[in-house]
Amino acid sequence: MAAIPVPLSVRPALLLGVPNRITLVRTVIAMVIAAIAFRTHDLTWLVVGYAAYWLGDMADGAVARYRNEESEGGAVFDIVCDRACSFLLATAFMASFPSTIGPLAIFLVQFGVLDTMLSLAFLLWRGTLSPNYFYKVDAPIYRWNWSKPAKAVNTAAVVISLVVAHQTGWQWLPYSIAIAACVVKVASSYRLVAILRGRTPAAPRA
Repeated sequence: MAAIPVPLSVRPALLLGVPNRITLVRTVIAMVIAAIAFRTHDLTWLVVGYAAYWLGDMADGAVARYRNEESEGGAVFDIVCDRACSFLLATAFMASFPSTIGPLAIFLVQFGVLDTMLSLAFLLWRGTLSPNYFYKVDAPIYRWNWSKPAKAVNTAAVVISLVVAHQTGWQWLPYSIAIAACVVKVASSYRLVAILRGRTPAAPRA
């Protein structure tokens, strides 16, 4: 019987490559720090945990591009690990500072449900290696979700606003940012569904 060829994107050499090892290590580190923050209720540990998560997330993508080791499997692994880090860190935040439960609940709904659906949508278009290349499918959805400003707002802005609110008492700030991010995800999801159903033409970037 002839061997079934394995698609390039799921070959072990790529799945076990350096970028995915970085993803695994940064996820373990961030989750261990989140567990420490959960136990100590110390804001410093939460900040360190998010820093480890974000720096590691930037590093694995940069290394994948530099080594030409981007793959659909690696992108999915990164997306799953992002959710693991975010949910545990958010849980530690809520346990340590109950005033953050409201805005973080809004954030977790949009990030855990809507953003996950949007992030995995690249798999519907062959040749789109990750959400970072979704501009080849639809420029507006890419711009709202995976351009550099959008990535910064998606998680960092919410967390930074929580730290600011903790220091200043401006509880309206994280609520405003979390709701704004949720509105963007709803609009993006609506556009994605409209494209998939043929009601709205996709607008790839030239």
